[in-house]
Amino acid sequence: MDYIIGGTRVSTDKTIDSIDSIDYYFAPQSPWTYLGHSRFAAIAASAGASVRVRPIDLGSVFPVSGGLPLGKRAPQRQAYRLVDLARSSRHLGLPLHVKPKFFPVAGDDAARLIIAVDLHDGTEAAMRMCASIFAAVWAQERNIGDPNVLEALAVETGLPAKRAEQSQSQAVQERYEAYTQEAIDIQVFGAPSYVVGGEIFWGQDRLDFVERALQT
Repeated sequence: MDYIIGGTRVSTDKTIDSIDSIDYYFAPQSPWTYLGHSRFAAIAASAGASVRVRPIDLGSVFPVSGGLPLGKRAPQRQAYRLVDLARSSRHLGLPLHVKPKFFPVAGDDAARLIIAVDLHDGTEAAMRMCASIFAAVWAQERNIGDPNVLEALAVETGLPAKRAEQSQSQAVQERYEAYTQEAIDIQVFGAPSYVVGGEIFWGQDRLDFVERALQT
């Protein structure tokens, strides 16, 4: 598969069937992924596009891409982030605590749960699991780093509680690592990132362009 990055075509060994497929790279603890998820799902469904769910470890992506964890960013950037989160929440009509009780929080176990659901129950269920996890952090102030919370979220999403246990399998871990490396290889550097026809769209505020790309 060829990815277009800064006008340069980058080839990988990945393939897609058509431009109606979207690779969805995200971190479960990302507020911007939460803010864009419902709209992204609606856009993909309206276009009849299949989604390939790709949770990634930003802790591995940032050292390669030059990104910084939130706590290491300049104070003015951290302050602006809070303003922009509140503004985006109001604009989109989505509940959001700009400083939720359990944040920062590790997203690895939540990412693995999403992958396990994708493997056992399919993409549609994985997208529902995503929605539940994102809302748990930003709307409900629940700790997605707690295995008991993740198990409860799986059940609340209509999935077997055992998905949480299955998420700790070697096969799931290998897939998580593969998705993260895949993101690094194609130069994804932040979450959420949507890849359509080899072109990267970073951020929920680029969903208009994702929609246009699918229409094209």
